[in-house]
Amino acid sequence: MKPLTRAIVWGGLLAGSGDLIFALSYYGVKLRVFQTVAAGLIGREAAFGGGPETFALGVVLHYGIALIWAAIFCIAALRLPVLLRNATAAGLAYGFVVYFGMNNVVLPLSALHTPFWPPKLDAAAIAAHCFVFGFPIGLAARRVLLGGPPRR
Repeated sequence: MKPLTRAIVWGGLLAGSGDLIFALSYYGVKLRVFQTVAAGLIGREAAFGGGPETFALGVVLHYGIALIWAAIFCIAALRLPVLLRNATAAGLAYGFVVYFGMNNVVLPLSALHTPFWPPKLDAAAIAAHCFVFGFPIGLAARRVLLGGPPRR
């Protein structure tokens, strides 16, 4: 597997898993948590009426989205090596970007049609996106694309 692909897969899987654990612990272990993700694609009525199948669709979509965000970071990092040299700060900042990108671009354009403005400010969700989403993507990118942790 090529290093870029490996960085994307590791970053996406780590970020998606961290965010999945956060979502289930913060919102509760309920089918609706990931049925809401599925609703972004198939609409609320179909998602919430689907049971375990739409929960599974939501989990698959969740990881797919995580892989896309990881790919964006990794491709940007190849063009801007400062992101890899400062992977901790870049990853934390990227989690913030992902939070606002999801809430102010992706969700308003999805079948959920959430409002674009004012921005949703949820401190716990913002912190989770920084620490369990962006941070692992940054570290995975540095580890794979630079060949290990920074040398001191």
